[in-house]
Amino acid sequence: MAKNVIVDAGFLVALVSERDTHHLWAASQAPRLAPPWLICEAAMSEAFHLLGRRGRPAMSTLLRRQALVLAFSFPENLGFILKLLEKYADVPISFADACLVRMTEIVGNPILLTTDEDFRVYRRNGRQTIPCVAPF
Repeated sequence: MAKNVIVDAGFLVALVSERDTHHLWAASQAPRLAPPWLICEAAMSEAFHLLGRRGRPAMSTLLRRQALVLAFSFPENLGFILKLLEKYADVPISFADACLVRMTEIVGNPILLTTDEDFRVYRRNGRQTIPCVAPF
């Protein structure tokens, strides 16, 4: 069964920015876990913000080519997100990370491409580790 690849902002920043510490890692993962990649609006917004004006063309291209697919509805998952924000307040968890954790719960056969070590701490469906591909 094919994996449903979910990406976080850190992966996208690493992929687009050659100056990022994890650029070579991200570039090697892109063909291995090829698009389309699933993302939530919060992580997309974070990636656009972190990349700034220089990264906007690459991000826009990924969206236009449907390499990035927005695949999350916050209103339908409000209660779950609020619980995750409360549960991991001491880590702390960002809103985008909470949405990504929730995505791993509702998407079949998920795998998360991330540069964020906090995903080793977060759990999906209560106690399950999050299936990640990461440079750590």
